[in-house]
Amino acid sequence: MSYNKFLIRHLGIYYMLIASMLFAGTGALSKLLSSELNSIEIVFFRNIIGLFLIILMIYKKPLHQIGGKFWLLAFRGIIGTIGLYAFFYNIAHIDLATAFTFSKTSPIFTALFAAFLFKERLSYLSWFAIFIGFIGILFIVEPTLGVSKDEYIGLISGIGAAMAYTSIRGLRKHYDTRAIVLSFMICGSAMPLLSMIVGSFYYRPNLDFLISPFVMPSLNGWVMIVIMGLLATAFQIYLTKAYAASKKAGVVAAVGYSDVVFSMIFGLILGDSLPSSLAFLGIVMIVGAGILVAYQR
Repeated sequence: MSYNKFLIRHLGIYYMLIASMLFAGTGALSKLLSSELNSIEIVFFRNIIGLFLIILMIYKKPLHQIGGKFWLLAFRGIIGTIGLYAFFYNIAHIDLATAFTFSKTSPIFTALFAAFLFKERLSYLSWFAIFIGFIGILFIVEPTLGVSKDEYIGLISGIGAAMAYTSIRGLRKHYDTRAIVLSFMICGSAMPLLSMIVGSFYYRPNLDFLISPFVMPSLNGWVMIVIMGLLATAFQIYLTKAYAASKKAGVVAAVGYSDVVFSMIFGLILGDSLPSSLAFLGIVMIVGAGILVAYQR
């Protein structure tokens, strides 16, 4: 088989690898920005760029939808933003690979929510994957040594993302996909803005993942913000292309876990130390569990 034929046949995997690298690159830039900006401000800039882009898309092609699920739509935006708060806070405070791994627990929690909220029947393999995933979480957290604030927030990033993904199931028959994304971008811009306004008058270090004052970025910071926005946009484009180009969504979703590997490489370049052997085993178990759930679902 020629290289071109091989590439065409596996185009979805190729696009997903690019998307994963772009996503890890976005995380790496966020970690660099965290030296001068708080994580809430980074969430704000990440989403405000996306908000303008989605508004432009809707302007060019108006929405066509039924509607009628406003509060669920608002819930998706709010809980998704809380998940982002936790994710970017973790990026700033722990090594990049572990932060990405915590976010990758979302398919495990999504499967649980689907089973208990939507009464979906899970296969024995899916339940086994969930069990392996939770053992992996325990290996990373190491509860016998005490669970830290960063680890609690890491779990919130996975649970928040899972709740956001689960809510989409109740929205997709009522709303245009762009409207669902728009609700997320609006909340993802408005909530950090409110958090920074409150943080300017009332700031507590133990609540720095929820409220922090605005800090004016340096010239170098503005450059990184723009690049981060472009990388995040390119990530969304290649993510969409990956699923559009492949008939095997489970395979593409499994390849999406490569962003943990890319984030580990970028993290090492930025000065992160390697995870402990137990934490590394936990990362492998969570990634493996997520891939199993992706194949099953």
